[in-house]
Order: sequence, then C-alpha cells, then structure tokens
Amino acid sequence: MKRQFTDMTGRTIEVNYPPQRIVSLVPSQTELLFDLGLDGEVIGITKFCVHPNVWFRNKKRIGGTKTVHIDQVADLQPDLIIANKEENTKEQIEKLAHHFPVWISDIKTIGQGLQMICEVGDLTGKIIPALQLCTEISTGFLQLPKPETPKKVAYFIWRGPWMCAGGDTFISDMITRMGWINILGHKNRYPEIELMELAALQPDIILLSSEPYPFKEAHIAEIKAILPHAEVKLVDGEMFSWYGSRMKKAVPYLQKMLH
Repeated sequence: MKRQFTDMTGRTIEVNYPPQRIVSLVPSQTELLFDLGLDGEVIGITKFCVHPNVWFRNKKRIGGTKTVHIDQVADLQPDLIIANKEENTKEQIEKLAHHFPVWISDIKTIGQGLQMICEVGDLTGKIIPALQLCTEISTGFLQLPKPETPKKVAYFIWRGPWMCAGGDTFISDMITRMGWINILGHKNRYPEIELMELAALQPDIILLSSEPYPFKEAHIAEIKAILPHAEVKLVDGEMFSWYGSRMKKAVPYLQKMLH
C-alpha cells in the first residue's frame, strides 16, 4: 500500500509501505537500519557506511555521501532513499527525488537524533524496535554524571585550516549533555580558527576527532606547543557525531571520559 510521510525538512513523500528496496546515503543512518533489522531491505549504501562491516563488505556501494553515483542508484530501483541535509548535496538529492522517494533528516541535537530514529522506524515498518532504542538512549543520557565544574572544551574536526565544531551542531549538543561548555558555542557550524586565537579563549580540554580528519598523537604536541595548559585528547568521532543507533554506544564512552 501507499503511505505518505513528512521528512525532517518538511517535504512530503509517498512510499510503497513497508519499503522493500532501501538505499541509505548516510553512514550513521545505515547503521541504524541494520540495528532495526532491515538486512533484506537495504540494497545500497555509500563507501563511508563502514558499520556494520558485513554490510560494508557485501552491500552495493553507490559512491560517497557527496559523490553519489546517480546511475547506480537508478539501476537499483529503490522504493526509498534515506538522506541527510548536511551530509548529502542538495543537487544530487534533488536529482534522485525526481525519480524516487527521498526522506531527508536534519539533525543538530540529540533530541532530533531520537526523533529521526522514531520516524525512520515508522517509515520502514520497524516502529517498535525504534521506540525501544530511543528509550534506551534517552535513559542512558539522563544517567550521565554531571561534573561539579564544567570544563571549557574545543572540539577539532579538521586541520589545514584548523576547524572546530560550533554551537549549532550535533557535536556541540553532545558536549553540552556531558555537562561541559563548547568554548566555540557562539559560532555557527564549523568555524575556522587559529591556535593563537583559541589560546586566548583558555580552553580546559581540546578534543581531536578521528573523523573527518584523522588526528593522531603527533597533532597533540603541535597543539600543546601553543596551548601548554590545555588537556588534549584523541577521541572517537563516531561517538560524538553519529546520530543514529551509535548514540547507544556513545553513552558508556562518554561516561568513561567523564570519569
């Protein structure tokens, strides 16, 4: 049967329900589809959809998140494409939407991530496991210990130029949920910043993400040379930026960091 759904950008799509041929263009949402039990339904993923590994090895890869091979997607004849406003390009999504129903998420907070999980559950006929997952994630975040003194934090995502997570990002909301303060929360999206400029803000902790830029131990020394009093840590970027079922695994990871 046909059902109509409204995505997180306000677009309405009509889907053969429940969808039997799904293409996912977003790594964190691909992992969610696996955890919802949609192994048979998902027929295409991106080259960055590395979780689960069995899908990465065996599912059809249709390019990158911003370099989708439109012809390969068309060959798969999906009855649902799941995308994201930030991670995919508007031009490619519009081309795909001319021929196939495309559901787009738009996520800047944990709350919106939970909303996405529930809506994708409804969209794919997996509402019960989706609601169970949301309950587990919500409970986990409520149980995070709150530090007595909030730490001032800068979270780097890139080098050359140096770039950090600003205030209107999912990463920033994760930092806030930890009881910390994003020292660049007054800036939008992913601002460029010089290390000397950051030093003037006197951060307590600097987090170097494993993605999209693969920060390594050598970068710690580079930053410590300019900010000797800051604690500099390498962190798993998936735990801070993947807004699907990975949030369930993020809770114990963040708990360990806080302890």
